Amino acid sequence: MEPNLFKYIWRHSKAEQSGILLLVLISLPFYFMSLDLPKSIVNKGIQGQGFDGPGSTQPVFAIDLPFGEFLTGDTVTLFEGLHLEQQDLLLTLSFAFLALVLVNGGFKFVINTLKGRMGERMLRRLRYELIDRVLRMPIPHVRKVKQAEMATMIKDEVEPLGGFIGDAFVTPVFLGGQALTAMAFILLQSVWLGLIAAAIVLVQAFLIPKLRKRILQLGRQRQLTARQLAGRVGEVIDGVVEVHANDTSNYERADFTSRLGAIFHIRYEIFQRKFFVKFLNNLLAQFTPFIFYSLGGILAIQGQLDIGALVAVIAAYKDLPSPIKELIDWDQQRNDVQIKYEQVIEQFQPTGMIEPWVQDPSTPEPEPLSGDWQVSAVSLTDDTQTKLVESASFAAHLSDHIAIVGNSSSGKEHLGMLLAGLVRPSSGDIKIGGRNLAEQPAAVTGRRMAYVGPDAYLFPHSVYENLVYGLMHRPVSAPELDDEAASKKARQVAESERAGNPTLDLDANWIDFSAAGLAGADANVGALTGRLIEMLKLVELEDDVYRFGLSGTIDPRRHPEVAEGILRARQALSARLEAEGAVDLVVRFDPQRYNLNATVAENLLFGTPVNPAYETANLAGNELLIHLLEEEGLCDVLLEMALSIARTMVEIFADLPPGHPFFEQFSFIEADELPDFRVLVQRIEKGGHKSLSEADRRRMLGLPFRYIEARHRLGLIDEALAARIVEVRGAIATRIHDADPGAVEPYLPEGYNTAASLQDNVLFGRLAFGQAKAEETVGRVVGEVLEDLDLRDTVLQVGLDYQVGLGGKRLTTTQRQKLAIARAMLKQTDVLILNEATGSMDGATQSLLFRRVLEQREGRGVVWTIQSAKFAESFDRVLVMRAGRIVEQGSFAELDRADSALGELVHAG
Repeated sequence: MEPNLFKYIWRHSKAEQSGILLLVLISLPFYFMSLDLPKSIVNKGIQGQGFDGPGSTQPVFAIDLPFGEFLTGDTVTLFEGLHLEQQDLLLTLSFAFLALVLVNGGFKFVINTLKGRMGERMLRRLRYELIDRVLRMPIPHVRKVKQAEMATMIKDEVEPLGGFIGDAFVTPVFLGGQALTAMAFILLQSVWLGLIAAAIVLVQAFLIPKLRKRILQLGRQRQLTARQLAGRVGEVIDGVVEVHANDTSNYERADFTSRLGAIFHIRYEIFQRKFFVKFLNNLLAQFTPFIFYSLGGILAIQGQLDIGALVAVIAAYKDLPSPIKELIDWDQQRNDVQIKYEQVIEQFQPTGMIEPWVQDPSTPEPEPLSGDWQVSAVSLTDDTQTKLVESASFAAHLSDHIAIVGNSSSGKEHLGMLLAGLVRPSSGDIKIGGRNLAEQPAAVTGRRMAYVGPDAYLFPHSVYENLVYGLMHRPVSAPELDDEAASKKARQVAESERAGNPTLDLDANWIDFSAAGLAGADANVGALTGRLIEMLKLVELEDDVYRFGLSGTIDPRRHPEVAEGILRARQALSARLEAEGAVDLVVRFDPQRYNLNATVAENLLFGTPVNPAYETANLAGNELLIHLLEEEGLCDVLLEMALSIARTMVEIFADLPPGHPFFEQFSFIEADELPDFRVLVQRIEKGGHKSLSEADRRRMLGLPFRYIEARHRLGLIDEALAARIVEVRGAIATRIHDADPGAVEPYLPEGYNTAASLQDNVLFGRLAFGQAKAEETVGRVVGEVLEDLDLRDTVLQVGLDYQVGLGGKRLTTTQRQKLAIARAMLKQTDVLILNEATGSMDGATQSLLFRRVLEQREGRGVVWTIQSAKFAESFDRVLVMRAGRIVEQGSFAELDRADSALGELVHAG
């Protein structure tokens, strides 16, 4: 990148800069006239200079030919102006001054707007270039950098550059032009006053930057320490498990305290120095008016300077400090942002950057790979010159299934990345069909090859989006837009081009169906979904996604066929359970009955909360519901239930250890809360419920809302109370609907509950507590019903919408790896490279995946670095690595000897 910020700015914005600078130059004559006009207002309009007597007039706005006297020997008048009396002249000049104020303000507004837009456009360009460089950084370098620091630089550290870029050329010309115009005007009125003003301005221009030099150095230190703090925060977040596991949180607190202290002292010194400079600058700025008032006043008294000129000089100097101060500020900002720019670009231009042509989206679709692997003396060294792979050589047909085995320090993982083209060799060549892999564009390595590493990353989107991620190489077709949307899109594209950003349309269709082996009539979302489900079955992830689907929700307005199918499944489930004599395993919701297997909260609301305020944990603080329960006389009843629950829990758990199973069964109170509830029980027994504070009253009310009679069996819900709760359901539903429509989705026997999961909609009730194998039996029957109704794939499609979380953290390690393998298998590539991709899985799962993947990839190349050498038996060719070298190669049968390196690994495994 260009190391000089000004050259970078001028290169990419010279046309806009030139236009704004021209506008600045045009504005200066108007600024000069606004300085000169007050003198005429005072001298002529107010003091009446040039008026001989009442009724006399003077011309105003007369226009003479510039240099006419020099050219013709006499003044050449182009316009004689308006002849006005004194009062009319005063009003005319005053309105002219107001007009100049508006004109100058208009110039400032337009100039600031234009340079602001230019600055933001350049900031957008710079941020894109930095992001582009991140995407082109060599993987070994990316593994070393701290993500938080890189993100901070792109987001925060270049932010000040956006404001400065617009000011880089315009501000010194604009402010400098105004300052020179004001200084020239002062000199024209009085040479002595002008020289004094110039001398003080020169002192400011020399002294202030000198004093601010230390501030700039401190600013660099502050920026570096703040960036290091961001990186350290990122480290602790990534390693939070280790922090808790090793009880090092206080050590981390000490570390952060030290870092924050260093930043504090740097910033405090910056504030001290900055405000001293501000004090000195203001002192010098106020000293000059003192000279003008005293010396200028003496000159006016002696008749050497008229009053109007003195007033104009003072007014002109009043405008002078502002541009001078802003110019000094601009100079400090210039040094500051140049340092920021240099520090940022230094981090974004490591050696070994990927050339832009490698990732060019216009690269033609690559031809299928064919021929042989030809790996010749390939070596890889890290930045410490440690050899990770040394002189690796082998030859094999591209369609071979190759296993790479070795221990954890053998270098097999690095060889896998080399063969995938993700890392360039330090020496040697990797060729496929005679083509050097290092010279191929990303279209080859990313479309004709697939790679899964030992710790695959998933983006924080849905399962579906992560699966099709490998099919999104470039826009396939443009979106259909109406005229208004197309016009808006055209403006966005034009702005992207001005900012140096690519014109790739995020709203286009990016999914390449042909990459998944779908063409013609099969190139549609439905066929792709079917292919996704095939891949899930292949990697044994189907059941997991099926469970995700059962716990997922749908919008019945968008998917009415799914809702209808689930309602059919609800009816079929009842019939199937009845046929098996297991109808009692699910207690259905009935508007006229209390469900003893549901919580008190569920029975009161008789619906699924949509608004979090109506979730069970928040009901005790829900003023609307509590007020309604008080009106219905149920609040005191619930408080009595709470007292019984608390008293029972305190008695039962008094002598039990915190991990006792009873705490899970009676999940009202945590072990560490028992002392608090013991105090509350004693207080109520002495002073009644009125002795409780509002906060304690809410804590007590939170207990009965979670109570399930069939599970907890404390005998607190008798027939009378159950009937009373059923009786007030209607009033509660009506009041909530009136106050907060849609806050609770009601249970409707014949309707679909939008807020509930698919499984809850099928069950439409709760599993009966105390029934042997109820969950297992009902789960099996639900699965059979959905299968019979051809709804299993529908549930799987809902499961595809499951959000995997940041980095896929909502999935297990095994699930993440399976999903990554399915993503790679979805692409119909010529070569599949699995780099210890199954290392986190158990032996049975690995064996199953080896068999399925190799069968599915019959006739197409597979390179698999594996942990257990015994699995290499299924491969055509085996490469055995030790200390970065390939020490043996051949078929498994050839190498499986007691004295061979492979034999040692097999025996050790």
